[in-house]
Amino acid sequence: MEAEGQQNHLKAYGITYWALDKNYKVSWLLNYRGGSFLLPDDNAIRRECQIRGVTFEILSDGAANNILEEISSPSQNMETVVLEKAPKIAVYTPKGKQPWDDAVTMVLTYAEIPYTEIYDEEVLTDQLLLYDWLHLHHEDFTGQYGKFFGAYRNAPWYIEQKKDAENLANKLGYNKVSEEKLAVAIKIRDFVIGGGFMFAMCSATETFDIALSAEGVDICEPMFDGDGSSSNYQSKIDYTNSFAFKDFILERQPTVYEFSDIDTSNDRGKNKIVPFEKDYFTLMDFSAKWDPIPTMLCQNHTQLVKGFMGQTTAFSGDRVKANVLTLGECKINGEARYIHGTKGKGMFTFYGGHDPEDYQHHVGDAPTVLDLHPNSPGYRLILNNVLFPAARKKKQKT
Repeated sequence: MEAEGQQNHLKAYGITYWALDKNYKVSWLLNYRGGSFLLPDDNAIRRECQIRGVTFEILSDGAANNILEEISSPSQNMETVVLEKAPKIAVYTPKGKQPWDDAVTMVLTYAEIPYTEIYDEEVLTDQLLLYDWLHLHHEDFTGQYGKFFGAYRNAPWYIEQKKDAENLANKLGYNKVSEEKLAVAIKIRDFVIGGGFMFAMCSATETFDIALSAEGVDICEPMFDGDGSSSNYQSKIDYTNSFAFKDFILERQPTVYEFSDIDTSNDRGKNKIVPFEKDYFTLMDFSAKWDPIPTMLCQNHTQLVKGFMGQTTAFSGDRVKANVLTLGECKINGEARYIHGTKGKGMFTFYGGHDPEDYQHHVGDAPTVLDLHPNSPGYRLILNNVLFPAARKKKQKT
């Protein structure tokens, strides 16, 4: 899985998932040649790799044992992690979404990793209990319809999406979309607390935390929910309810395409702090033997990953809670790009930006063709999270 040795990094994750699903024994060799996978030498696995265009090497038992001995040496920052089962994957996504809407569904499809699409009705009827891993589509859990009001309030698609959201909320027994989305966020919170794994990108990261912190507070202006917001609602935000972020200031203007000062999108552009040519983030270096979880999540064939924008591009460093781990950061402005934390018995990972291979995606742009980016470091980070729940659980070293 190093840079030059693998012709299709993304589909290699699909092969690993396929092997787990077929009950083969799989090991993840952390920090060994870019985070490689060790699978049994079986004709079915060879054939599947050949069909999908995944590079592999055949090892003798002696050579494999030598690699495992090298990895186990205390002098090497490597570790072997046994993957036990293929996780059951759910993607929280609205019906009828467009192809460009979500990088995770694109890469899961490309890697041939199966998943089930669910949305509000399934979440509110406790169907999350059927899954190990949940991805949040670029959702707005605050009930402000993505803050698209300023630019797109007269666009037919915006009018239709608003109407559909209101109809769904009413069908599920709620007077407002914001109330219904909060109920969904609480169910997802409980899924994580109970031991689930949650992965979110772009606006779903920020709005999920905002919704939880604003429970019982109306932060929506009349064009969103038909009545006024709570007076002085900023002072009523409860940061203890959020997963990752603290002390954030909400964006009160309904025509501004921002939710809060968590996001650092405005740092980007010509003559800004982070110009396009310098927009990269660095993956942190962890001890594979002492910190296997963040090490798994950062496996890649490079530590320097090119940046990409979204409605929520990245997270202001001073808005990230102290107990949340930064996995990737842009050092120019001190922002966190990729973060991870625990909640109850479960874990969550937040990843800023919309599409790792489309720097500034606009509404209506064509979807990314992953055949053109089979070795994308940015997409590898997503797939690290997909396989992460498969790892054999063991007590963390202290």
